[in-house]
Amino acid sequence: MGVSGSGKTTAAQAFAQRMGWAFAEADEFHPQANIDKMSAGIPLQDEDRWPWLRDIRDWISAKGEAGENVVLTCSALKRSYRDLLREAECDVRFVLLDVDYEVLTERMRSRKGHYMPVSLLDSQLATLERLTADEPGETINAESTPESIVDQVIADMNLAKPSRL
Repeated sequence: MGVSGSGKTTAAQAFAQRMGWAFAEADEFHPQANIDKMSAGIPLQDEDRWPWLRDIRDWISAKGEAGENVVLTCSALKRSYRDLLREAECDVRFVLLDVDYEVLTERMRSRKGHYMPVSLLDSQLATLERLTADEPGETINAESTPESIVDQVIADMNLAKPSRL
C-alpha cells in the first residue's frame, strides 16, 4: 500500500515471484469512470472508491477460499479502506511503502503510460493515514532495491522464505 510512485507494483511483483504467489494490481479493478477522473487530474472521492474496494475485498475472499496466497497492490490510503479490505474471508496484512516526497515526484515524472498525474500526489499524501499499531502490517522505507524490500517483508512478517525460483 502507499501513494502513487512508492514502488508498490515493482516491490509486489518481486515479492509475488519470490514467494510463488499470484499478483494483482488494484488499479485493474477500477471502473473506467474512476480512471477517467484520475486521468483528468480529478481526485477520487470516497463514493468513487467504495464499490472498487468492495470488488477488491471480494476478490481477496475468493482467492482465500480457494486456498491461494496473493499479493495485491492497492493505495489503501485510509484506515477505513483497510478496514473494508480486512473484511475479506482470509488473513490480510499490509505493507506501507514509505518514500520521500522528492523521490516520489521523480519516480512519477519518469513513468510512461500511467494515468496517475504527478498533480494528484499532494492529495494522496494529504489523504494518507499511516498504519497504526493495531493494524496487521508494517511500514517499510521503500527507497532501497525491490529485492531488499522483499527480504525485509519476508523477515518482518516471519514468512517462510522459499528457495529462489
